[in-house]
Amino acid sequence: MQQHVPVPTAESSMPPAPDPAAGPGQPGRPTGGESGRPGRPGPWRTALHRPRTGALLTLLLAAALWLYALPRIGFREMGDYGLLDRLPAAYYLSLLVLTAGFVLSLRRAATAPWWPAAHCAALLFALKAPPAVLYDAVRYPWASKHDAVVNTVLRNGELRPGAALSGNMSAYDQWPGFFTLNGGLVRTLGVEDAAAYANWAPIVFGLLMMPVLVLIYRTFSRDWRLVWTAVWIFQLANWVGQDYFAPQGLAYLLHLTVIAVVLRHFVRPGSAGRLRDRSFLDPAAATVPPPTGSRQRALCVVILAPLIAAVNATHQLTPVMLCICLLALNLTRRYRNVGLLVVAGLLMLTWDLTMGRPLFVETLSTLKESLGELTQNSRAGYAGQLTGPGPELAGTANVLMVLAVAALAGAAVVLRRRLTRSALPLLLVSVAPVPLFVVNDYGGEMLFRVYLFGLPGGAFFAAAALVPAFAGTPRGRAKVLRTRAAAVALPAVLLVLLAGFLPSYYGKEKMYYTPPAETALVTRTLDNAPEGSLILATTGSFPQALHRYDSIEHWYFAEQELPENEKMLKDPARYLADGIPPGTRAYVILTRTQDIYTAGEGLLPAGGFETLRTRLSASPLFRTVESHPYGVVLEYRPATR
Repeated sequence: MQQHVPVPTAESSMPPAPDPAAGPGQPGRPTGGESGRPGRPGPWRTALHRPRTGALLTLLLAAALWLYALPRIGFREMGDYGLLDRLPAAYYLSLLVLTAGFVLSLRRAATAPWWPAAHCAALLFALKAPPAVLYDAVRYPWASKHDAVVNTVLRNGELRPGAALSGNMSAYDQWPGFFTLNGGLVRTLGVEDAAAYANWAPIVFGLLMMPVLVLIYRTFSRDWRLVWTAVWIFQLANWVGQDYFAPQGLAYLLHLTVIAVVLRHFVRPGSAGRLRDRSFLDPAAATVPPPTGSRQRALCVVILAPLIAAVNATHQLTPVMLCICLLALNLTRRYRNVGLLVVAGLLMLTWDLTMGRPLFVETLSTLKESLGELTQNSRAGYAGQLTGPGPELAGTANVLMVLAVAALAGAAVVLRRRLTRSALPLLLVSVAPVPLFVVNDYGGEMLFRVYLFGLPGGAFFAAAALVPAFAGTPRGRAKVLRTRAAAVALPAVLLVLLAGFLPSYYGKEKMYYTPPAETALVTRTLDNAPEGSLILATTGSFPQALHRYDSIEHWYFAEQELPENEKMLKDPARYLADGIPPGTRAYVILTRTQDIYTAGEGLLPAGGFETLRTRLSASPLFRTVESHPYGVVLEYRPATR
């Protein structure tokens, strides 16, 4: 009888998922040549049997293309589309080659998981390292305020959590963990300030997060293809920009670490039931981790307590997300551990009622207004609407990326019910943060935070939709067709997600890069401003906006609804003069970055920023201190009576 030789696709060349360590000769790994004779493989089949060679070549080729493209990225001449039309063709080609190499590396992921791991690390670097390597300023102008807090720690040796500071900076003083850590890091590295390494935060956080994600995903799947595809999708879908130099990036990493430990070491005895029977599980599913006794779980609670305390010392919202996720896990018999939930809740309340009390009390007073306002709480940003080709494209891509991940994950939940049943805790953790839309808008960022905290589970189930279970050598035409379809769908969807990531992450890049001359102008002005001065600007999204925040007050007068700003533009000099307290030294700083941000976020109408600059410069109430193409500084001179 003629021997059946499976079609050499990404699926059929994989070993069976139930046996991740399968070696040559296992089902799905033909060892004969083109004619089926052993020992004499043809050239093309030899290449398929050595994906590690192809993976290495694609890594080297992608790296060469990326390095060639890097100095040709025109970040200083960005137009309406941010970096999208300033990235050379070689950069895009490097991402295509990297994607092809990743898909190729999945063919032997069971026996050589380090190859897809290397591609995932390379993807992280390729996507997010260009600003870190190229920019001569901190990416995201508002990130400079975090550098200002670190500088305050280094200069004063302390923070003042009870002080009434402008610009809501008291929140940073009340949750100082991230800034204290970076104060020590600045001194250890011997650099001038945290701005020297701030742009590398997304890469550092991403690399530290990879093993945590792998630990979570391996808890529910022993198919390395699915695990690394989930990590890959997580990176492509993590366009939110919450992994920059900020407390939430560190707190998010700590949060996922706590969740990973709980999922691995808090299984209750006798709670898994049929989930320990392989015949009941999805072929790609992992059996439930070994159960732990009450003493072991109590010890784990003690070990996790400092980690949870670190989350509470770092960020305001993340402890709430952690408690909600732990509560969701308590809904399952498998992870019901009230003690850990109580410890997490008590640590959160203890911090909120002591170090974080001022902002905590203030937030409670605003809940009455925001509670139940679903439309308002799910808005993105402070006010206004994205305008301009790049911001509009980025906004559309954001929505499509969320829908794409949700659709893929939803398909897997429905079509792979056995995997969903065994990975139910991960699904619960992913949907647990959604009810926070009912409570508060978190300064226009709740939408992004809910998406980010649900992304690990979303990426896992999205990968499950693309990497179907593989239970042996396909037999029959229908199975062969399904295998071929899966082999085509995986790279196609990964390319679509890649196409969505780029405008989502770089479409508004013109707002995020600041010329050094503008930074120097702002720094010089704030250094010369007397203590107690009032700094006026349209928005806080410009470099060094909160430099010396502990001795200078701030008023960002355009961070309001567009109709209010249109009224302000009719007589901006009188509008600002009426808001400046008598006897206060006040300076207006208007910069290029503010112009781009207020236009892109829809805070001011078209041409509104130039109108503002012209009318204030011409007003007798304001004297021009410095004027440059990239910014102007005006001093308030009240009319004498």
